[in-house]
Amino acid sequence: MNDSVLSCQQLSKHYQQGNTQVNVLNDLSLSIAKGEKVAIVGVSGSGKSTLLNMLGGLDSPSSGSVMLAGQSLNGLNENARGRLRNQHLGFVYQFHHLLAEFTALENTIMPLLIAGKSRAEATQVGEQLLKAVGLSDRTAHKPSQLSGGERQRVAIARSLAMSPQCVLMDEPTGNLDETTAASIWTMLMTLNEEFKTSFVIVTHDTRLAKTLDRVLVLENGQLHNG
Repeated sequence: MNDSVLSCQQLSKHYQQGNTQVNVLNDLSLSIAKGEKVAIVGVSGSGKSTLLNMLGGLDSPSSGSVMLAGQSLNGLNENARGRLRNQHLGFVYQFHHLLAEFTALENTIMPLLIAGKSRAEATQVGEQLLKAVGLSDRTAHKPSQLSGGERQRVAIARSLAMSPQCVLMDEPTGNLDETTAASIWTMLMTLNEEFKTSFVIVTHDTRLAKTLDRVLVLENGQLHNG
């Protein structure tokens, strides 16, 4: 697809366990359009997190290719892959991975500072993002002073700091109670409308997954329409 921000072609991943080859992904192809919201579901151990790591350039496929923002990740060295990833991708995990000694604002703007933005410019962006996720009154709070849902909102704000074309999420509401999870999910839909960012969300919650544009089931190393 010409308008795809992230895609893979014939992606395969296998591991060697003794004399046995374990196939996790088998000739899998996927294309994510600008602003598209895609859920990936499947049983535990089906390879969902492995797929996200392949799409994010965090792990290399056994075969096949990944294209991010029109550029192939194949053949890039780690530094070049890291630069491309930091510029065009955001990541949110089941565990927020916030730095305990920094405030919500400092955690949010960390990617901008690493990219060389000035403190003033980064702060302006960070404050806007924390307002967008409903935390404008919590910018000076450290993770220990925030609820689980608030910490995950900061993680989501951080993932949007570099205005990525796509955000990859691995069970972003997995550690939250049902009410908080629904609130986070509603917020993601609002952010998608506001920023036109694509979301690829691995989730076990099929009910929430069905509210997205597409639901794909990972089974036997292949994606199927859910």
